[in-house]
Amino acid sequence: KNGNTQGPTDADTIVFKLQVKCTNKKGAPKDDSLDPSELYENSSVYSGQMVWSPQGRQEEFFKNSPPRPVYDDILITKLRPKQEIDLELHCVKGIGKDHAKFSPVATASYRLLPDIIITKPILGKDAEKFQKCFPEGVIEVFTNKDGEKEARVVNPRKDTVSRECLRHAEFKDKVKLTRVRDHFIFNVESVGAIPPQRLLPDAVKVLIEKCKVLKRSLAQLNQSN
Repeated sequence: KNGNTQGPTDADTIVFKLQVKCTNKKGAPKDDSLDPSELYENSSVYSGQMVWSPQGRQEEFFKNSPPRPVYDDILITKLRPKQEIDLELHCVKGIGKDHAKFSPVATASYRLLPDIIITKPILGKDAEKFQKCFPEGVIEVFTNKDGEKEARVVNPRKDTVSRECLRHAEFKDKVKLTRVRDHFIFNVESVGAIPPQRLLPDAVKVLIEKCKVLKRSLAQLNQSN
């Protein structure tokens, strides 16, 4: 939604209407202990009862795929006889710059890739103990060419950097824990309809466009000087 726009338009707002009235079912038994759905009409109001109300040219824009709730069985509220709902719902499209509620991301973070370097062989029972110092899948215990059990790193990405192994004296001179300084692991959590796999590339595209705007502005500034 453009912050400069005065009022909603068919380009940034979708309207739904919800008109529901709860009444007694004809012929229903007068027994309050029964399930309300057996006694009343519209005792529960669900998202599927929302009706899209086209505005402007929206009927043309969305003729192949009219707007609707993703799930029809989301409970909105419960009603009893003589209660009713008459609502007009405005769904506004916006960006995080306008308000945090428009941001599709809940948590976005990054960390450096852990680097676990075994400087001396860790063998036998020590290998199994060393493996237990890390989350599952980080360290593997295998049988080496001498027939001994030996520990090796298979997936440092799963390490939570607890540094548990350094609490044990037998490992202090056999392992080195560092991070790969140029390898970043990003974690992006989505809270909306857009999956993280699409969010990141879209965010990069927005950043590229902003860089282009900055370059044009700098070029114009140089020309004016």
